[in-house]
Amino acid sequence: MAQSLEEINHKHFFNDKTIGLAGKESVYKILQNLRSALFPGVYEKFPIDESRVNIFIGNNIRMAAVELSNLIEKALVDVCEIHEKEKAHKKCTKCRDKANDITIDLIKNLPQIREQLHKDIQAAFDGDPAALTKEEILLSYPSIDAISIYRLAHVLYLHEVPIIPRIMSEFAHQQTGIDIHPGATIGDYFFIDHGTGVVIGETCTIGRHVKIYQGVTLGAKSFPLDEFGKPIKGVKRHPDIEDNVVIYAGATILGGDTVIGHDSVIGGNVWLTHTVPPYSKVYNAQPSPLIKQEMPE
Repeated sequence: MAQSLEEINHKHFFNDKTIGLAGKESVYKILQNLRSALFPGVYEKFPIDESRVNIFIGNNIRMAAVELSNLIEKALVDVCEIHEKEKAHKKCTKCRDKANDITIDLIKNLPQIREQLHKDIQAAFDGDPAALTKEEILLSYPSIDAISIYRLAHVLYLHEVPIIPRIMSEFAHQQTGIDIHPGATIGDYFFIDHGTGVVIGETCTIGRHVKIYQGVTLGAKSFPLDEFGKPIKGVKRHPDIEDNVVIYAGATILGGDTVIGHDSVIGGNVWLTHTVPPYSKVYNAQPSPLIKQEMPE
């Protein structure tokens, strides 16, 4: 007998273990609380009493930690074969314990993440002549929103937390137009100017003091396939960008074996699928425009 759509959905997608759409909304709240703890007063509708700022930070961290730990546990249980085998005769706590450890590690990393974000803000201030204050950058630049969420999601990705880091990064994508996979490795003093349409792939590595402009793609050249014709997971397929590189608007750099050497400049609309050495300047050779004047009869 054919299964109904409701039965299929319940069996394969929405059961009591998966985080579901409610969990997706919880991820957004967790991001709000964590980012409020990193920069008190920036993401709130009302001013914060300076004398109570430490209490405010502590409350936000506690609320985020409790909710995040619960969500991580659900995400881990959903892919855990041990849980399925053990739940029939005893309660398995392995996923709960691991979720607590991951959450604690993220909280411990918050001071380092905050320091990195201050460096990213400094890079924006130094790299954009239109930026008059660092407060302006923090309050209005979409790149800081995207990078702050990426740096939080990256910690969870390194712990191999399922689904939650991707929900975080896609939320940033929706809000800013900047798509940074949580698996990418990005160094200090990173600045995305304007930002819209930027794509940074999962296995991409970016060094320190790198500046990129809108429409830049750091993507895959091709996908190696298995014997069933499906993409092989976990292989290196995105480029490496070394220190002190500037990549101008619309440039596309592809391939896991592509390296952009340090102190290089990649011009606008350049298409690159091979390595360039340090101190290179790569320009897009523009064709001469064809102008035809047609006189009225």
